[in-house]
Amino acid sequence: MAHDLAQPAQVYSEFSLVLDPSIYEPLPDDWLVGITDVVDSTSAIRLGRYEDVNYAGASVIAALGNAWGAFDFPFVFRGDGAAFALPPHGIMTAMSVLQQVATFARTDLGLTLRAGLVPVSEIRANGRDVTVARYAASENATYAMFAGGGLKWAEKQIKSGRYRVKPGRYTKRPDLKGLTCDWTPFPSQQGEILSLLVEPYEHTSPDVFAALARRVLAVLDAGARRSRPIQLGTAVRKGNAEYLDLESWKAIASSSDFRKYDDGLRLTLDCTPEQIDMVEAILAAARARGDVNFGLHRQTHALMTCFVPSDSPDSHLHFLDGMGGGYAKAAEMMEASVFPLAAVW
Repeated sequence: MAHDLAQPAQVYSEFSLVLDPSIYEPLPDDWLVGITDVVDSTSAIRLGRYEDVNYAGASVIAALGNAWGAFDFPFVFRGDGAAFALPPHGIMTAMSVLQQVATFARTDLGLTLRAGLVPVSEIRANGRDVTVARYAASENATYAMFAGGGLKWAEKQIKSGRYRVKPGRYTKRPDLKGLTCDWTPFPSQQGEILSLLVEPYEHTSPDVFAALARRVLAVLDAGARRSRPIQLGTAVRKGNAEYLDLESWKAIASSSDFRKYDDGLRLTLDCTPEQIDMVEAILAAARARGDVNFGLHRQTHALMTCFVPSDSPDSHLHFLDGMGGGYAKAAEMMEASVFPLAAVW
């Protein structure tokens, strides 16, 4: 099923380019933004349920694309949830899928998945925007990047109880075809797996934030591997000793979403402790200046949730998070940060 969606035609293969606010294109006013997150995901992670949390987070992407009939809409995996955008005629599909995945999370995973839908026009009426760019992690994997502060504002509204889509009582099971967690966790090769969130404050100019983000990336990209969390050697599937051939594995490793822009930087990287210390010092100084808020979490392994879209089996999408709490723990640190300025929500 084909859809005529207003996606940016230009695709950028260099991540530093998506830090330029001028490349982003606004979504139409009548589009909808959907957001999900696992309630109290950090408690579930403390119980060792990080795979369940990530699976619930990625489930809306798989279920929505399978119900929509194509994966031609912008979306982003956020660890314990996801965000997406659809045109207005997708509202019934979106509501049905959100109800299905929330019910699935509750009955099959024992997790509470919060979900909501917000019109882009409402976001703009409240002084934020939703703009999109496209980043090609590889020739077979393209990810949407979001800017404008609109997702953060929408997320805050949904958490406060507005625009909520509640689980259905008699919903059918979501179609999660193509969504798997086949791989054993990936140990750090450099020292530590870093989960990093960096968000500008509302008054921070895009140029100031872009310059800071490039400075952070310059530290993290130092070295031949550029902090890639998935090594380009072979990998092992869970539960057995089956290895994937080198060429197939290279295609998977190069297609992961370890670097994202989602109203701020969202990174899962394999770094040396010294790199992380340098980045933390840079960001602490920027926070003291009132430019950004940030959260980071160090752990030993990365976790990958894989998705192979049914309409495009060559377009492997591989969602990365840290195994020891990842983005959820980084967000917890960021929210606990005491600072007199309000971050972009």
